[in-house]
Amino acid sequence: MIHLTPVAVAKVKEIMDQQNPRPAALRVAVVGGGCSGFQYHMAFDNNQNSTDNVVEVDGLKVLVDQMSLMYLNGVEIDYIETLEGAGFKFNNPNVKSTCGCGSSFSV
Repeated sequence: MIHLTPVAVAKVKEIMDQQNPRPAALRVAVVGGGCSGFQYHMAFDNNQNSTDNVVEVDGLKVLVDQMSLMYLNGVEIDYIETLEGAGFKFNNPNVKSTCGCGSSFSV
């Protein structure tokens, strides 16, 4: 389903530890938008829905809704730091094209 690199897991946990109260899980989703049609969305969540797919990675609970799962199957989420900036990078084998800025994709 979804894979997070150890660096990504560590960064998410670091950010979660700074929240008060600490969130229960990370929700990863695909939403409509951007010039290519879809965008990735990450947010903290305390509510697990009965239809959510749940992945636990090194003690981090990750929630994915049913609709997003078909676009995120096989995705790897990494956290990178470069001279241009830092952020989460989605390596998605299902993507057919991305926009010029890389913030949206199509399948």
